[in-house]
Amino acid sequence: MSPLAHALLWLVRAYQYLLSPYFGTQCRFAPTCSHYAVEALKKHGAVKGSYLTMRRLLRCHPWHAGGYDPVP
Repeated sequence: MSPLAHALLWLVRAYQYLLSPYFGTQCRFAPTCSHYAVEALKKHGAVKGSYLTMRRLLRCHPWHAGGYDPVP
């Protein structure tokens, strides 16, 4: 993984451990959006992983049905 992907992964992990416990489980998808981000960054690197994560986050809202949505 590139240094940029590692940095982004660190940010997602920091969110998971520091902020996520206060928000509770509100994601409409499985795996959750933060777990999706970790998988996308590990599998596709910084650029494509970030793109996939942003697409996913934009779909995560009350008017979307959610459901199972794995990293492609």
